[in-house]
Amino acid sequence: MAATFFLKENQRVLSVSELAHAINQLLEGAVPLLWVKGEISNLVKATSGHWYFALKDDQAQVRCVMFRHKNILLDNALDHGALIEVLASATLYEARGDFQLVVEQLRPAGLGALYEQFARLKQRLEQEGLFASTRKQPLPRFPKRVGVITSIQAAALRDVLSTLKQRLPSVPVVIYPAPVQGSGSAEKIVQAIGLANSRAECSVLILCRGGGSIEDLWSFNEEVVARAIAGSRIPIVSGIGHETDFTIADFVADERAPTPTAAAQRVVPDRLSLQQGLRDLSQHLMRPMRNRLHVTMQTLDYLQRRIVHPAEQLQRKQQSLDLLQQRMQRNFEHLLQQQQWRQESLIRRMLGAGSDFHRLQDRQIHMRGRLINAMHMLNNQRQARLDTLMQHLGLLNPDRVLARGYSLVKDEHGRLVTNAHSLNVGSELGIVFGKGWARAKVQERGG
Repeated sequence: MAATFFLKENQRVLSVSELAHAINQLLEGAVPLLWVKGEISNLVKATSGHWYFALKDDQAQVRCVMFRHKNILLDNALDHGALIEVLASATLYEARGDFQLVVEQLRPAGLGALYEQFARLKQRLEQEGLFASTRKQPLPRFPKRVGVITSIQAAALRDVLSTLKQRLPSVPVVIYPAPVQGSGSAEKIVQAIGLANSRAECSVLILCRGGGSIEDLWSFNEEVVARAIAGSRIPIVSGIGHETDFTIADFVADERAPTPTAAAQRVVPDRLSLQQGLRDLSQHLMRPMRNRLHVTMQTLDYLQRRIVHPAEQLQRKQQSLDLLQQRMQRNFEHLLQQQQWRQESLIRRMLGAGSDFHRLQDRQIHMRGRLINAMHMLNNQRQARLDTLMQHLGLLNPDRVLARGYSLVKDEHGRLVTNAHSLNVGSELGIVFGKGWARAKVQERGG
């Protein structure tokens, strides 16, 4: 459509923005996505994450931009003077009228064939489902034995062994030596994976190697290694290279770790964290148990304070009876003294009466007899009342109940037994009789 600006017979005057837009559309429509090789110059890594630089050779240069979502997985060590290859589209930055390349992919120069081979294999295996999360095996939480597949001379092996020993020294480690670089190394790695599966002595495998160039790591981009990892019955954790290094093995493995050390951290738990978790769990379990025990003890103390022993109840009743008897005695003495005072008054009156002395004396004798009878009657009534209270008090005496053939049955904790269902066959009992006690064992229960 932009070409029509240049093909019309009656040319019209274009604005600068119209011209820039038309040229931009011509570029985008005519120039396909292509690889360009050159040297980096004037590299600027903006705070937004976008990269701006110039790509040049001996005779020309072109401005380039690589946006953040494209460069996020690349090595930030990229710098001035590096010889690179970029997959880019040609465009015109209309605001300044600058011709530039919008970079989609970036790689060191000379590695194009390896990257293309890597990309093709990755796409094919992904379409087959070897990267699907549904086929990946979960890692055991507490492996019984850890297998390590790497070179005996690799520094990564020392890092893995050191990390495993630090985190969980009790877990055994089996090393399956295999070269991790050079001709034939891929086949050796496949043999090591097969050996580990045939022996089936490990719960998880670590496939690891230190960092290096793409050529150094190429054994882990071989299809035979990828298929051996996918076919392993034992979960495999890959810890290959540095955090920014990705291989086909990383995508196929059940879990990918950024470094060999991180792979060792993934396969075994940290014993210090486990110990702290056990301590926290123990405290969490003990706290409610202690609280319940304290509440139970307080309740028991409260109930013990409320319980009154029968002997103490009997003593209190006896004290109350003694008080009643003392009050009755005082009342009787007071009444007797009043009667004596009255009798003496009557005698004095009788002596002063003269001729009525004998009559009054007879009356006094009669009244005295009545008084004595009344006092005896009152005393008998009080004594009968006292006898009744004594009988009632005796009925409350537990010893009297025991003497009639009853007994107290207590369990092995000293608690009174009132329900046979609270007993178990074989439980020991304590039995208190009217005289003495005995121990017994439950042989049968019913009711």
